[in-house]
Parts: sequence; C-alpha cells; structure tokens
Amino acid sequence: MAAQKQSRFISGFGVQVLAAMVVGVILGLIARNLGPADGQPGFVLAETLRILGSSFIQLLKALVPPLVFTAIVASIANLADLQNAARLVWRTLLWFAITALIAVVIGISLGLVLQPGLHAGVTAEAAKAPSTTGSWLDFLTGLVPSNFLGLSASTKLVDGAATTSVSFNVLQILVISLVIGVAALRSGEAGKTFLAFNASALAVIRKVLWWVIRLTPIGTVGLLGTAVAKYGWDALSQLGQFALAIYIGLGLVLLVVYPALLAAHGLNPLRFFRTAWPAIQLGFVSRSSIGTLPVTETVTHALGVPRAYAAFAVPLGATTKMDGCAAIYPAISAIFVAQFFGVPLQVTDYLLIVFVSVLGSAATAGLTGATVMLTLTLSTLGLPLEGAGLLLAIDPILDMGRTAVNVAGQALAPTLVSKELGVLDERVYARDAPLAAEAAPS
Repeated sequence: MAAQKQSRFISGFGVQVLAAMVVGVILGLIARNLGPADGQPGFVLAETLRILGSSFIQLLKALVPPLVFTAIVASIANLADLQNAARLVWRTLLWFAITALIAVVIGISLGLVLQPGLHAGVTAEAAKAPSTTGSWLDFLTGLVPSNFLGLSASTKLVDGAATTSVSFNVLQILVISLVIGVAALRSGEAGKTFLAFNASALAVIRKVLWWVIRLTPIGTVGLLGTAVAKYGWDALSQLGQFALAIYIGLGLVLLVVYPALLAAHGLNPLRFFRTAWPAIQLGFVSRSSIGTLPVTETVTHALGVPRAYAAFAVPLGATTKMDGCAAIYPAISAIFVAQFFGVPLQVTDYLLIVFVSVLGSAATAGLTGATVMLTLTLSTLGLPLEGAGLLLAIDPILDMGRTAVNVAGQALAPTLVSKELGVLDERVYARDAPLAAEAAPS
C-alpha cells in the first residue's frame, strides 16, 4: 500500500509542479496589481510568496554541502569498482566542452542576425561597471579551499546595520571531498570504517532530500510568484530585441540541440525531459544551479545514470557546465555591447568569444552569477565593462531561462556519457515513473 501511494505521488509530480507554476503566476500578478505599499494586501501576499520561495531554496542549499561531500566520497569508492572510470571523467569534460561550443556558435549567430545592440531603447547613461567581475585566475584561486568546509563569510551595511552572510564554494567542497575519498581508499581498514559511516550518512541525507523534493510545488508557487510580483515584464520593452535573442538561443539549445544529441545516442528525448522536468523547472523558478543541485542529481540517477557517477558529474557540472550563463548569454551580450558602443569585432574576436565560453565557465568556477562570465568575456575582448550595466535591469528575467538550460545540460552530459560507455541502465531510462529510483521507503 505504501508503495502504491508513493507511485501515485511520483506519477502526479509533474502535474503538481505545472499547477504550482500557474498558481504562482496568478498570485504574483495579483500581488503586483494590488500595490507594493507596506501593510497593503499586495505587500502581504508578495512577502508571503517571498518567504515560501526563499525558505524552500534555503532548505535545498542547506543540503548541498553534506550531500556533495558524502556523495563524492562515496562515488570515489564506487568509481573504483566501475570500469573505465577515467574515461567517464574525461568524456564528461569533453561533452561539457562540445555542448558549450554548440551553444556559443548559436549565440554568436543570433547576435549577428538580430543585432540587438542596434535596437536598444536604453541610453548610455545607464551604463556602469558591475561590482563583481570575472578573472582567469579565479579557477586557480577557487581550487584552493579556504577552510575544511569551503565556507566563506562577508559583511555589508544594510540600512546602517552590519549584516553578515555565510556562503559555500561547491568547487572547494568538491576538491576536499575528492582528496578525502582518495585518502580513505588508501587508509586500509580504518578507511573502510570511514567509508561505511559515510555511506550511512549519505543514505540519511538522501532521505531528507526526498522530503524536501516533495515540497517543490509549494516552493514553485513562492519562487515564481515572487518573480512576477517583483520584476514583471516592464523592463523588457527597452531591451526587447536583446531578450528575444537570448531566449531564442536558449530555446534552440534546450529544445533542438539537446533532443538531437539524445536522439543521435538512441535515447528518447521525451523520456529525458519528462524525468528531468522537476530539476529544469526548479532551475527556472529558483535561478540557482547550486540550489537545484540536489534535485538535479536525483533526476540524473533516475535517468539510469549510475549513482556513483551522477554523484560526481552533477556537482562538477553545477560549477563548470553552464550553456545558458557561460555560452549563449555572454556571446550575445558581448555582441550587444560592441554594437551599442560602435566597436567593430573581427574574426579573431569571435574566436575569443568561443574560447572564453568553452573554457571560461571553468575559469569562473566557484563564483556565481552570469555577470562574472560576461565581464570576463568583455575584458578579454577589450570591450567597456560599463556595458554590463546596461543589461542588469532585465537580468533576473533572463536568468530564469539561463538557469533552466544550465540544469538541463548538467543532467544531459552524464546521460550521454553513460550511454556511450555502456553503463546507462536503459530499462530505468525508459520507465514511466520519473524519480522512482529515488523514492525512499516509507
């Protein structure tokens, strides 16, 4: 009976999420139309939506450090038992680069055809340099853990009061986990005891993760409702051509390139999107690949990818695999900035855009935000960094689509690699119940 109830929950999960998105949009529009004044019904509704959405993301992010650590340590031990483990790693990086290359070529083509920089309604006065920029040294510095947990703290003044926030660097947690996993394997009997404890801890964390995943429809209402209430679509009028180019590019990658790659590998694209849908839609509404990471790993395993491999590939992809933020967006944005400021680009400049998009996501790994990749691209091309300020007004709206594509790509690459190397469980891939492999026993 418990299994039947759970099966019904899983089969209806996609419908619940779709319904939650519709409800979120409706409540967001209501909150926006009622007015933002403090104490008014619109403010109360918007604040309720914000609390629902932010609380859900906080729960997911709280699971990321222990999940990544225990999953990577376990995957190191399990990958040792998998054949062609080294080939899995290198083929994963290869597919990260291939899909990024395809995405950046699409971005450059759209930028040249649609010429968004020549059809912008913004003025040069809106240009300003962002406070955060990307650097080619970020990858090397990001690899070195600042502490055992990969945590960092920052303090800033908000309304005259000092506020301290704590964040974590997934890339550093990844490095720490890899080192400890290898050390455990080399430590003999003592290491076996540690690995057994780690496996138990991972099972507990995954049980908690499943409980949080069940809250996805509620979180979706809050996240999407907040986005509609806060941003609306007013700012799109001035940068409509630019936003159109971005979303056309994202749509081509998500709905044409990815299905074509799946079909070329003999995999049903509809099966992929049905199973990966919870992670893709959560990426869209949350605008956070890191926050979505626990769900992305869950759906990747549900696609038939070996759990040991998924536990390694997905966290790596969450920091370095970003076809939306690191390929489509910086390519079109760089062309926009060049066109807006009247700076001609040569063939070598377009080759530089390709180079930065394929390798830049690794260079900025551990840092967050598409602005980091954009400023890295602009500085490499010698374009004014102030151009990034022109695009900040609609960045949250674009970020939803970018993150959805990022997350889809992070599930796609391990699936393709698993199929190529013969470790994909195709019976699991073809089943009707998404997430069934992760359904925890009652």
